Amino acid sequence: MSDASQKVAVTDLRSALRLLEGVEGQLLTTDVTVDPMAELSGVYRYVGAGGTVMRPTKAGPAMVFTNIKGYDDARVVIGMLASRKRVAMLLGAAPEKLGSHMCRALEHPVAPVMVAREKAACQEVVHYATDPGFDLRKLIPAPTNTPEDAGPYITMGLCYGADPETGEEDVTIHRLCVQGADEISMYFVPGRHLDAFRMKAEKAGKPQPISISIGLDPAVHIAACFEAPSTPLGFNELGIAGALRETPVELAKCLTVDAKAIANAEIVIEGELLPDVRVAEDQFSKTGKAMPEFPGYNGPAKPALPVIKVKAVTHRPHPIMQTCIGPSEEHVSMAGIPTEASIIGMVGRALPGFLQNVYAHPSGGGKYLAVLQVKKSAPPDEGRQRQAALLAFSAFSELKHVILVDEDVDPFDTNDVLWAMTTRFQADVDVVPIPGVRCHPLDPSQTPEMSPSIRGNGIACKAIFDCTVPFALKDRFQRAPFKEVDYTRFLKG
Repeated sequence: MSDASQKVAVTDLRSALRLLEGVEGQLLTTDVTVDPMAELSGVYRYVGAGGTVMRPTKAGPAMVFTNIKGYDDARVVIGMLASRKRVAMLLGAAPEKLGSHMCRALEHPVAPVMVAREKAACQEVVHYATDPGFDLRKLIPAPTNTPEDAGPYITMGLCYGADPETGEEDVTIHRLCVQGADEISMYFVPGRHLDAFRMKAEKAGKPQPISISIGLDPAVHIAACFEAPSTPLGFNELGIAGALRETPVELAKCLTVDAKAIANAEIVIEGELLPDVRVAEDQFSKTGKAMPEFPGYNGPAKPALPVIKVKAVTHRPHPIMQTCIGPSEEHVSMAGIPTEASIIGMVGRALPGFLQNVYAHPSGGGKYLAVLQVKKSAPPDEGRQRQAALLAFSAFSELKHVILVDEDVDPFDTNDVLWAMTTRFQADVDVVPIPGVRCHPLDPSQTPEMSPSIRGNGIACKAIFDCTVPFALKDRFQRAPFKEVDYTRFLKG
């Protein structure tokens, strides 16, 4: 980390941007007018999206657009987390140690605290839905990723809700499409805790209060992406963010609904999920497509999604809208680093000292593919590598493929991983298929036409690719040694 970055304490989005301003190559600001409808994401696709975005793309700086077509008082930032190096800088950890860093925070959470309204920066400016001319679409420059999107999407909104029966709280990030002046559709992947709260409220014929906090400290976004079993129902992920910052996340009571919001957010949307009300996600575009999702394909528009009726929008003066490209490296960071932490925690408890590191690879969007680096130290360790892979699937149910490598292979270097697959792997004995297992509904290969083992959406054939050397053969697979030298003295002059 540079000296400049060490001097900035990150407490919100604005302080995170100040940190990046002090580090060469990490932030690009432009005042050129940009259209939020597909153009903004089209620009960032080339500048720094990475991930599973259609090539050409690359890793690059975060971008701030200060001149948004149709909006006089708003800015848009994209790509804050679209680089593992940048995430490490923002969280104060080495890039290769982010999983372990998050695992420690998970194990020692710091609970959030409430603050009074006068301390809630997110409520300095208030727009009520009952105000004349209220229109969410004019207040928030929510972009579209492509010309085919169902509508403008809020992609980095932290959704807060509470169980209507127990009061247990949850924060998660969901696909939110702006459907009108005061309506937003909300897509839930099956099994999400907030959806369980919504269904309880709906069964009772009541609306589910909800807040959407936009423009946040990166620690909050990363922490919110942990999933069960690491964070079971009732576990407030904001405690992980508090541990990362060694200070509680501050919450504020919403003004119009019985919910809480991140007090230093740039923008907060307050509303209610209405019982028994559904809309087609693409009711206006009729494209049949939602938006680009993390596997790199357009997510299909859903025919009947729950609706948030917006009650108010509050924000800081000159607010910053935060967004991301669905298949970008930003999703890899948010989903993948908590995945790594979950795997490290579960495998570490079962097989102490065996797992060396984990990388949730960008080609899987941070969800589908993990590279596990292990160390076989004695004959009884043979076979434990596959046990570690099975534990990884248990730690993160949406994982589809696990690649196992030895301790001399860099899991973060794809060339090195493929080298291990090329020289230490035989497909007839080293592929372990696990058919008929629940995975994630956005994988387009999950159809009976692809495999007869697939019986429904969200079912996949998972697989382990064991690229480790059998312990009895380790002496035959020693990498060519090189002399250790101080090479830096040859680079001066």
